[in-house]
Amino acid sequence: MSSSHTPPPRILVFDSGVGGLSIVAEMRRHLPGVEMIFASDNAAFPYGTKGEAELCERIDIILHRFLQIAPADIVVVGCNTASTLALPRIRDQFDIPIIGVVPAIKPAAAASTNKVIGVLATPATVQRPYTQDLIEEFAQGCRVILQGSSELVHLAEAKLRGETIHPDRLKPILAPLFEASAGPQLDTLVLACTHFPLLKEELISACPYPVEWIDSGEAIARRAAYLLQQQQLTPAATTCGSGVALFSRQCPSIEQLKPALRNFGLETIQYS
Repeated sequence: MSSSHTPPPRILVFDSGVGGLSIVAEMRRHLPGVEMIFASDNAAFPYGTKGEAELCERIDIILHRFLQIAPADIVVVGCNTASTLALPRIRDQFDIPIIGVVPAIKPAAAASTNKVIGVLATPATVQRPYTQDLIEEFAQGCRVILQGSSELVHLAEAKLRGETIHPDRLKPILAPLFEASAGPQLDTLVLACTHFPLLKEELISACPYPVEWIDSGEAIARRAAYLLQQQQLTPAATTCGSGVALFSRQCPSIEQLKPALRNFGLETIQYS
């Protein structure tokens, strides 16, 4: 069969809400010749409130269901909570590469001039020992200020459904990161939840002064490109057409999401 008839590689980005769309955006930017599948387990949103055993069981079941509908060459678990808790189990269950998402503390420590870093995450990620382990391993010599927010997740979801989010709503969430007393200024801020880059413009406007913003999206796209190469899978020479958005539950709010999904190149909606 000629290469022109070889279907492009398929990458499935999985999340409970719509935060994984920030990963889809980076995939579109760095790997335009890949077919994208966005899979949202909206029936179980949010994952951050679930216990470890419950969450691992849920992800195992729902990923099998999604991959039956839309087989893929690579899966990206586009959720920090799911990645830190469930990756070992699901990697045992599937024979395709699975990429997890972790807070981008290592690149932030390298980027910071003042060695003062903010980490904006969900409360669950802030409290995980995994996050503290990343700080101890990669941010020695840095002051790391952690700030947890569930509200930002809901604001990102609201923005994608067409609501205008005024930066003033974000200022109280960011304020604790910048209220440190003496010492060097915070100069680097990690967006440690895939929902948060969806609000990047509003967050920049809400900041009291410019900072370096770092998230995991670009690194994940680079990792996906490497894994495709390892599997000898070649992205199409041209940008792939419309992708697919999968949801575990049909609900009215998905209608509100359709314009945003189209902006991410996801024209087709299916339900598992």
